[in-house]
Amino acid sequence: MGLSRAWGMRRGLTSQSTIREYIESCRPKGRGGQVAQRFLRFIIPFAFEYAEVDAQSVVFNAHYLTYFDTAITEYFRTIGYDYYGEVTRTGIDFHTVRSVVEYKAPIRFDEEIEVCVRIAKVGRSSITLALAIFAKGAGDDLRATGEIVWVSTDQKTRKSVPVNEALRNLIETRETGFSQL
Repeated sequence: MGLSRAWGMRRGLTSQSTIREYIESCRPKGRGGQVAQRFLRFIIPFAFEYAEVDAQSVVFNAHYLTYFDTAITEYFRTIGYDYYGEVTRTGIDFHTVRSVVEYKAPIRFDEEIEVCVRIAKVGRSSITLALAIFAKGAGDDLRATGEIVWVSTDQKTRKSVPVNEALRNLIETRETGFSQL
């Protein structure tokens, strides 16, 4: 079972379309909506399991990148990009060349969060993703921000290649649509 399907089932969402509908319905709430708005391209909720919490009763720091990665995967799935199919078909994949997490406040045991994703930049061969984690339902309760930079890479030569035009178009359509909200 894939990570995103397992994610959905853990939350009582039984199909990919139900997961997409839930994600599409997420919007920032509360007086600080403007804080979340710059990240409001895609929001995915998370609830924690006991194993993700350390002795301080907060989410262990290494899990933040897992939450970012899961949210990124769901973002690309939602825009209609078949990541695995493209890698299999073309031999081109993305390598993570930069990952940054800036911790703002701890995520406590049994707390629910929302991870927000937007594409900050598409370069010749790179994609920069901006991420943020907020307490669920509290648009101004920022817990962490992040940045992930991917480079499109030919898996045989290990050299960078341009980001595929179809993916550029999917991203542009998605991001333009949200900037007009």
